[in-house]
Amino acid sequence: MKKIFYLVLTAVLLTGMVFFTSCGGNEGKFICGVTEYEPMNYRDSSGNWTGFDTEFALLVGKKLGMEVEFQLIEWANKFIELDSKSITAIWNGFTATANEPDGTPRINLCDMSYSYMLNTQCVVVRAERASEFRSIQDLSGKTLAVEAGSAGETKARNLVGDSGRIIGAPAQINTFMEVKAGASDGAIIDIILANQITGSGDYADLVIADISLGDEVYAIGFRKGDPLRDKVNAAIAELYEDGTLYQIARKYGLEERLVIDRNFGR
Repeated sequence: MKKIFYLVLTAVLLTGMVFFTSCGGNEGKFICGVTEYEPMNYRDSSGNWTGFDTEFALLVGKKLGMEVEFQLIEWANKFIELDSKSITAIWNGFTATANEPDGTPRINLCDMSYSYMLNTQCVVVRAERASEFRSIQDLSGKTLAVEAGSAGETKARNLVGDSGRIIGAPAQINTFMEVKAGASDGAIIDIILANQITGSGDYADLVIADISLGDEVYAIGFRKGDPLRDKVNAAIAELYEDGTLYQIARKYGLEERLVIDRNFGR
């Protein structure tokens, strides 16, 4: 009887050890949910992650003593990934001042870090059709490509009207092909990415239309109540004050967009 008891007790203890090991598997890791978005997070010729947000996250992780990993996600599922703890934070040129396509403000769905970069949505079209796009009224009834779940999708749905159509793509980079191929009249995407892609290489025939869609800011999204947000904010402040963030921004041509707002997300 004692032998059976000890065997059962051992099995219970081993099961508990496996459980706690699996639950603590991400302890000490900072997993950033990202898409491929140049110059924020993208892969270099060797397949390694690089970009402003990539270097930014690595430096924050170093200050916090955490190993940083980058996990490719579908942007439409970013809050599912965050809430399920598959990722630690949404850190990928994340427009903090936007609403989701269903109208819910993102600030209601997660805790935001200090905002750190200015951006705006823009309209990318084929150069031969640029003269057709001079105001937001010119977007009514059009077919627009967007990243599903993005700030661009929210704007596009408000602009095309009932007679227009939206083509959802898994990442912003995929919207350029929709425009180039003529499947869409244009794409609404972040101007930071559009500046990198349009007018050169495979997309030499694409341009940014002269249409203003308003300013926005980037921040990092955390689960509600996650104390890590405040630790990251402290690291952001240090990296900004010692000039490190400016140097990284300058490397990627983003120095004029780097603006830290410590009141944002409070």
